[in-house]
Amino acid sequence: MNKFSRLLFAFNLLLLCSLGHAQESAVKTIPSLDVPRYMGTWYEIAKFPNWFQKKCVSNTQAVYSVRPDGNLKVLNSCKTADGEISQAEGTARQVGASDSPKLEVRFAPAWLSFLPMVWGNYWIIDLDPQYQVAAVSDPRREYLWVLSRTPQIDKKTYDALLLRLQNQQFDTRKLEPTQQLTSPSKN
Repeated sequence: MNKFSRLLFAFNLLLLCSLGHAQESAVKTIPSLDVPRYMGTWYEIAKFPNWFQKKCVSNTQAVYSVRPDGNLKVLNSCKTADGEISQAEGTARQVGASDSPKLEVRFAPAWLSFLPMVWGNYWIIDLDPQYQVAAVSDPRREYLWVLSRTPQIDKKTYDALLLRLQNQQFDTRKLEPTQQLTSPSKN
């Protein structure tokens, strides 16, 4: 397990342990999720800073695909300051109905999947009808990611999303833009 994987595992553990102290949140998800349409590559446009992505300096993305068991494969990657590509493979599962926008993700080894604390909340709270721009968070608003199918999004789309996030009581001033380099090198 590389350092990025260990950090994501620790994040999931910390996040789930802290949920026991959380009160009911007013974070609203999208009404439903068409999982096959959500599959594929998502580029990180911005995020709330977090400790488990500190070494990522650019080209952060996630690739989602369906596993044979019906769960999702999550392959996160980013470029580090030394130019290396850091990757972490995880699993996501839906919570509730087959169109639920609430997922849980795990980057810990599969043999630990029976432990609730290795699963972190991944709630899709905003998604355009074309499945091109999304926002993902958790029930406590501690984490926030703005994702796009393309490495950049236009200012009008981004500003409209920020307004919707502010209406959900997110402090969008905390968002940190992600540098997506358009060089020919892979991710």
